Amino acid sequence: MFKTIIEPFRIKEVEPIRLSTPEERTDLISEAGFNVFALRSENVIIDLLTDSGTGAMSSAQWAGIMRGDESYAGSPSFYRFQDAVRDVMGFEHVIPTHQGRAAERILFSVMCKAGDVVPNNSHFDTTRANVEFRGAKALDLPCEELADPDSDFPFKGNMDVGLLEQTLAEPGRARVPLAMLTVTNNSGGGQPVSMANARAVAEVCRRHDVPFYLDACRIAENAYLIKQRETGYAHKSVARIVREMCDLADGCTMSAKKDAIVNIGGFLATRDSAVARQEKDLLILTEGFPTYGGLAGRDLEAIAVGMYEGLDEDYLHYRITSTRYLGDHLRRAGVPIMWPPGGHAIYLDARRFAPHLAPSDFPGVSMTVELYTVGGVRGVEIGSLMLGSRDAETGEEKPAARELVRLAIPRRVYTQSHIDYVIEVVTRVHEHREELRAYRIVEQAPFLRHFSARLEPVGSASASAR
Repeated sequence: MFKTIIEPFRIKEVEPIRLSTPEERTDLISEAGFNVFALRSENVIIDLLTDSGTGAMSSAQWAGIMRGDESYAGSPSFYRFQDAVRDVMGFEHVIPTHQGRAAERILFSVMCKAGDVVPNNSHFDTTRANVEFRGAKALDLPCEELADPDSDFPFKGNMDVGLLEQTLAEPGRARVPLAMLTVTNNSGGGQPVSMANARAVAEVCRRHDVPFYLDACRIAENAYLIKQRETGYAHKSVARIVREMCDLADGCTMSAKKDAIVNIGGFLATRDSAVARQEKDLLILTEGFPTYGGLAGRDLEAIAVGMYEGLDEDYLHYRITSTRYLGDHLRRAGVPIMWPPGGHAIYLDARRFAPHLAPSDFPGVSMTVELYTVGGVRGVEIGSLMLGSRDAETGEEKPAARELVRLAIPRRVYTQSHIDYVIEVVTRVHEHREELRAYRIVEQAPFLRHFSARLEPVGSASASAR
């Protein structure tokens, strides 16, 4: 193998990047209330806010866009979409939605009620919000190994099966309408889940008669990491590994904006005909008819193609290797990151990056502000702003389990030189990390506050030192 990473595609269309100045960016982030979500994308140089819907579609997907049939009901585009999902994942009932959170809302609306508990390895933001909106509790059960960000343990995305067993076996426990496994574990540092762990979770759920669902938006990347890291899987295809994991589950939600590499779309899938009927009824009320689900026929066509392209092993090798390249270089430069790298992102460890800032100072926010100001790189805080909460009576902030900054890499968008630029920017911010300032919230929404919150800096870094 050669050392140089090459993109397994050619570029036939380019989109210009405006190279803003640090002075401009200082004003722009202040106007945005120090929240990178409020920035205009044309003022961002390298956009690593999310890998959701930000990928570049292929020529085959654009050809599918052109043949999309826009019939309200029974479009052939739907049946090509449905056949692709059934072929790749094996679930009988496939319900299209406009994106993953719509699938989550329908799933939890049908299956959850107030007082329920939904275990997961780690809920991501929209999953947690949709569970809690139903009055249920989103219970995170990450494995113990996730607590050590520097260890080489290959599957830190695993669920703690012992705690799951304990949760389901407790006398008088709250009702558990389903358990979920997020692959890869996004809020847990983008870490993969092993097949052995998925099998163990499925066995516990079957023994307690609890439906088992996957949050499968990055299941292809998870499968490739299983192929690389788990004994017995090196000679299995990614497609076979994906199907093996899906065969363990009763259903899944998926944002197709990730591993199906489309700009919009998702779906909810299940083996249960009665549940599917209820979900389709709710879909009609809020999303659209069951054969388009809030999507255009052209988008269904793009997903049908992308379900297979996301499994391509040359593409996955390039993607995972490129992510690892970013992680390796940052680690060699002394930047603390969640190790080993996952598939879609590198997670900077904000607690160790800025140890002079307490969780209530929002160190991840401070880092995102500085990455943008210094180099025009937009990442996202996954810490106490996104996953923490404020007590409604006392105003006291409850911190998140981890303080991370995610650099999510869009699929088939940036070249190796872009990644080298990101390394330079992160390294420079790290060199001046003692200058990072504390922040406080001045405005927030009751749910998913990180999307729209406005913040302000609090004095100097030294003033907030603990």
